[in-house]
Amino acid sequence: MAANTNPIYSLAGQIEWGATALATANTAKDGTGTVLTVFTGNAEGSYLQRIRFRAAGTNIATVARIFINNGSSNATPANNILFAEITLAATTLSEVAALADYELPLGFVLPNGYKINCTVGTTVAAVYFISVIGGHY
Repeated sequence: MAANTNPIYSLAGQIEWGATALATANTAKDGTGTVLTVFTGNAEGSYLQRIRFRAAGTNIATVARIFINNGSSNATPANNILFAEITLAATTLSEVAALADYELPLGFVLPNGYKINCTVGTTVAAVYFISVIGGHY
């Protein structure tokens, strides 16, 4: 089979986020338990550029975990892989200073139906909003 020698580009930019925000701890390192799905690959696949975490207020420090799921139930550990982790520092809400954004580069193609799921390691008082920037083919 010959390899594709032509570059491919996203047909349309895509920004996705979870239907809710993330606040409740999930200490499972295998992608099981309660997760927040923040992106799903479309029929032709999707290019993921980066993932971004934004605190909505005062939170204790935690870790965000990013899992790739093969499109099947995340209750089965074999359907998930821990892709990355990022430390989210404690935050204090202010009306005169911005809260820090946390961003991870992704730079890969997500196949049809595959999902990006996220968790946090400790329960936080205010939520984290998570968004993924990319494009669908």
